[in-house]
Amino acid sequence: MDVLSTIGAWAWIAWLALILVFLVVEMLTGELTFLMLAVGGLVGLGAGLLGAPLWVQIIVAALAAVALLMFLRPPLLRRLHAGADTRPFNVEALLGLEGLTLTRVSPSVAGQVKLSNGDVWTATTDSGIRLDPATRIEVVRIDGATAVVRAREQ
Repeated sequence: MDVLSTIGAWAWIAWLALILVFLVVEMLTGELTFLMLAVGGLVGLGAGLLGAPLWVQIIVAALAAVALLMFLRPPLLRRLHAGADTRPFNVEALLGLEGLTLTRVSPSVAGQVKLSNGDVWTATTDSGIRLDPATRIEVVRIDGATAVVRAREQ
């Protein structure tokens, strides 16, 4: 019985250490999950400082963390990501981009195309059709460092 009372008396140190660990992990992840767990730990610490036994502290901390994860985290994440840039980037930004062929482009012989964003790419066609220079094209997909294009209807 003496050991349990000693653990209960020094539980606040464990709560502080747990809260600190959760906050450090939250700083590394940034997904607000560990922040909610840290606040739950803070509630458990508060219960302990008010004189609650250790098992009550753990239950109160767990209930607070679950409630925060279920009810506070989702709206916070929506608000956090509300201003996120939804424009495509990298390869996705090139799909559907228009341009002109600079050299002859065919399925078997790669040519060069200049895209509307100013980039010059090595390109092949997606069909058996050969494209002559100055043909308007559209990017269908990217295969490694080669743009796969097709003639664009005028």
